[in-house]
Amino acid sequence: MDWSSAPGLAILLLALMVLVLLVIQYRQQKFLRRLVASIRRRKLPAEPLNIHGIPVSFKPLCDNLEELLDALPADLGTDKLTGLLNRLGFKSAVGRMLPITSGTFVILDIHRFRYVNDLFGFNFGDKLLIMLTERLQTLHRQPELLARVKGDEFLLYYDEEIDREKLNQLRGRLQVPFDINGTPISIKLQFGCLTHEHIPDDVSLLLRRLDLSLKQSRESKDLIGFYGEGDDRHQVRELTLIHDLPRGLMQGQLFMMYQPKQGVNESGFRQVEALIRWQHPRLGMVSPGEFIPLAEYAGMIELVSRWALMTVLEQQQQWRAQGLELQVAVNLSTQDLSSNSLSQEIETRLKQYDLPADALMVEITESTLMANVDKALATLNRLRELGVKLAIDDFGTGHSSLAYLKHLPVDEVKIDKAFLDDLLTDPHAQHIMETSILLARKLGFEVTVEGVETHGICEMLTTMGADKLQGELIGLPMTAEDLVLFHRQKQQHSGACR
Repeated sequence: MDWSSAPGLAILLLALMVLVLLVIQYRQQKFLRRLVASIRRRKLPAEPLNIHGIPVSFKPLCDNLEELLDALPADLGTDKLTGLLNRLGFKSAVGRMLPITSGTFVILDIHRFRYVNDLFGFNFGDKLLIMLTERLQTLHRQPELLARVKGDEFLLYYDEEIDREKLNQLRGRLQVPFDINGTPISIKLQFGCLTHEHIPDDVSLLLRRLDLSLKQSRESKDLIGFYGEGDDRHQVRELTLIHDLPRGLMQGQLFMMYQPKQGVNESGFRQVEALIRWQHPRLGMVSPGEFIPLAEYAGMIELVSRWALMTVLEQQQQWRAQGLELQVAVNLSTQDLSSNSLSQEIETRLKQYDLPADALMVEITESTLMANVDKALATLNRLRELGVKLAIDDFGTGHSSLAYLKHLPVDEVKIDKAFLDDLLTDPHAQHIMETSILLARKLGFEVTVEGVETHGICEMLTTMGADKLQGELIGLPMTAEDLVLFHRQKQQHSGACR
């Protein structure tokens, strides 16, 4: 052998080794590209990777990938019922588009869709959603993005500005009655809008703002809502109140004020209404008109009502120890009236505080009563059997019918202060008030009128036949301690109008 050529041979062998490595690397890269493409094409859970010529070294990797992919849903970003993007798919698609500086996001849902499922069944409801999807997909002006994000909620993105007029045109096309198995179905759609100036660079915040706009639509007469500046802060306040309410009850932040109700010819008064208040440590005084609906929405109203009941009965026990016997009215909600245990709990508490049943009056609004008439009537009848007094608050402002009114087991109706507007000057207002008082009394109810502020109003209501009055002229809401002193002063004056 000619060893003089050894250096050249070594270089040749090295070059061959490098070439082999490059070929192997090329084949591996080519295989990896095929593997990735196969995974991307794969749609069904049971569909194999369909890739051949797997290198021995990659065989364990491919086996593990097959097992992993088989365990995944068919498509995490697609809604199974409609084939549209789901919430995850929508978030992913929008995330790739950010930042968005033009266009409009629209969220829509079917008003009271749950009644469709309740009446016709879920299969029927699913068909309605599929048909609505098909209608959305065949619109003349197609959205850039279309998704079904939850139940009957759909999200659309247009690359143009969408105003109220365009939304009404869209509603007209989508609300054409559907025919499902020969049954005609009409729907109402609610729209929430997020215009370009309010589109954030965070997808989660974007979705939250769309939810807020949909909430606005539910409170709007035309069922169309637009996100507005500051709505986020309002939501944060609501969440804060919901979160802090249980702690507020435990820490004594909530308390009761008491407002007198006086008979038109009485000296002093024998009845008061308990009015709940909340002194929040950071937000200040919070109106019950704000936090009570939130407590109902969050399922905490029973907690609040139980606290109110115990507070009122404990206070009555203290007053009676001082020689002051008053009937106290407490407001209850729809959820309270739906409780099968309400009457039993009230009976137990009355015994606990050694109070007669007529020391307590339960007030309910007409809207609360009509939310579930049969359930409410059953509860009211049980309370009436105990001897608890019952009253309808805001009489005349709700939707109760005379057919129900004549059967109500109540003792009193309270006419809302809205009926006092222009009472001294408007003959129509006078006729409405006088008729309302006459109707209630003919049905056997006592009549209390709220919001009385002047002697002129007081005297006119007395002439019309009202039994009791409540308002600034009679006495403002006050603490339990102040009420004792106020009661002594009132006893010196005969009649509510003096």
